[in-house]
Amino acid sequence: MTEPYRFPRNVPFKPSTALIPWFIINFLFFALLIAAFAVLPVVLSTQPDLFISLIILGGLVLVTLVFVVWVRLYYDTMAYELHDDELRWRRGVWFRTTGIVPYNRITNLDLKQGPVMRWLGISTIAIQTAGYSGQAASEIRIEAIEHADELRELLRNAVRSCSGGGDGTGTGAPARAPDEPVASTGTSMLILNELKKIRILLEQQQKN
Repeated sequence: MTEPYRFPRNVPFKPSTALIPWFIINFLFFALLIAAFAVLPVVLSTQPDLFISLIILGGLVLVTLVFVVWVRLYYDTMAYELHDDELRWRRGVWFRTTGIVPYNRITNLDLKQGPVMRWLGISTIAIQTAGYSGQAASEIRIEAIEHADELRELLRNAVRSCSGGGDGTGTGAPARAPDEPVASTGTSMLILNELKKIRILLEQQQKN
């Protein structure tokens, strides 16, 4: 099968640059809520203190500028990489985080897209593994991805091929290690041992 050109194997890929405005827009909504609850009551009071209001607004502007710089640095550190048997990722500005997610442990691949993300044309793939099943938080989020349906299908196929079957969501039987014995092999060995014992008994009886 021809390898997809958007998400080739063993080659790091980054989220869409739309991640930067997405983060900034979300932060601005949060900042406006803080301003509404912190500044408006001061302004609308019977004796408004404009100095306090200006301090609060100035603090919000400063925090917003710092956040914009941080988002750009954070985006530069983000990368994902598909391999034959695992997904690798890294991110972090001050605290670098790297991780490896084996395909045969993936249980859920959820595609998420809010109103702002829909407007920007991006989606997030939330990945859960067997160790995280039943928990609210996903183990890893592939954020701000264009053509997310294609990437999710690639991951489903990888999960299916590494899990020894199943529906592509990791719920099938996990892949068997090359040196791991299977039940059928153990049963065959038991039968073979019993046949050897019977042969030895028959040979002893013939000698007597």
